Amino acid sequence: MKKIKMGLGFATGRSSFKKVLGAFVNTWYDSREKLPPDWDVSLSLFVSYDLKYHDTVSTDFTNLSQNIVDAFDSIVFMSAEKTRSSIMEPRYGSSLVGDVEDVFTSGYAGGRNAILYSAMKYGMDCLLFLDDDEYPVAVTRNRDSCLWSGQRVLLSHMENIVSADYTIGCHCGYISPIPQIDFSGSLEETDFKRFIEAISNDIINWDSIKSLMRTGGVTYASTDLLMNGRPEEAAEEGGRKFISGSNLCVNLTRPERTLPFYNPPGARGEDTFLSTLLEDRKVLKIPCYTFHDGFSMYRHLLDGVLPINLAPASGDSAAAETRFLNACMGWVRYKPLLVYITEPEQYDCEMSLIRSSLQDTLPVMADYFRDDRFGQILPEFERYSASVSEHYSRFLSVQDSWQKILETL
Repeated sequence: MKKIKMGLGFATGRSSFKKVLGAFVNTWYDSREKLPPDWDVSLSLFVSYDLKYHDTVSTDFTNLSQNIVDAFDSIVFMSAEKTRSSIMEPRYGSSLVGDVEDVFTSGYAGGRNAILYSAMKYGMDCLLFLDDDEYPVAVTRNRDSCLWSGQRVLLSHMENIVSADYTIGCHCGYISPIPQIDFSGSLEETDFKRFIEAISNDIINWDSIKSLMRTGGVTYASTDLLMNGRPEEAAEEGGRKFISGSNLCVNLTRPERTLPFYNPPGARGEDTFLSTLLEDRKVLKIPCYTFHDGFSMYRHLLDGVLPINLAPASGDSAAAETRFLNACMGWVRYKPLLVYITEPEQYDCEMSLIRSSLQDTLPVMADYFRDDRFGQILPEFERYSASVSEHYSRFLSVQDSWQKILETL
């Protein structure tokens, strides 16, 4: 009998994650008939929750339905405010206090690291990271209608992670936070292109954005990949092997090959910076989709309501505009460090080009959206580019601290 212990990890600030978790649990119940007869699978749940994100209380996360509880052999909750003290055991002594502070800092990276560490501490063979706005379904387009298919996310990763360090699934839905833009008004396409190229990376770039605008901002799953897809090893491009923070599974059978997440303070990009460390790690891309509900427009999918058409990601709503603005802020906060890591010899030149583009385009962006908050993007860029050497040192320090912490397992 082959014993497999899989952990599910959520780093979340939304109590609605419970409904998403329920969808994955129910899909798992449906998948078990496909398990090989000699597999004995045990599931555990690891949740790092942030009470400040939506002014919640702990029971908003910990009060799970019996159907969910019954699916897991163990459930571990970690409050973002108390993670470091709960992980720092007395037997470690004072020598690791600084390392714990490094690795389990506040923010998404610290929450993901806490989940990763706890999963190894509980003896998991692998850990699947899931997000609270991604659902176990795929959507394709057939003429004028959407076609939906359930996805066996847990099983797909479980079958493939044994031969890889990381497995990464596919994503469909509203992956990009960039809304539909009407170029007939004050914002011209050339200005928007220049703005996007200034703040974006090799994944979110102008070519991909322009293609998305032709589909209303929706990424549809590939029918061919769903029907005939096979796992394939991810290629390295621009010093990175592309991964995302969700639909991502980590092999834990060799803890020394695991790597920590990191993001500059107040920024995102923890999956992006991890992707720069994967040169000698095997990353398998698997044909298994999740639907990203990035604008929270389709939560009724979890109630079984499958829309015939998906609405364009319009920028007319305050929520969509704020999400776009926050994404832009996050990108400029981590763009300097990403360039510093992947293109160090071009760093000064790249920063100068970005600065010039932002100076020219931000007034136009603020005018189009009628939102002066876009003016805050340039000061944030200047602040983070000025601190890039400090952030790079911390990026290296977190990796060293992670290895020291692993020795305590």
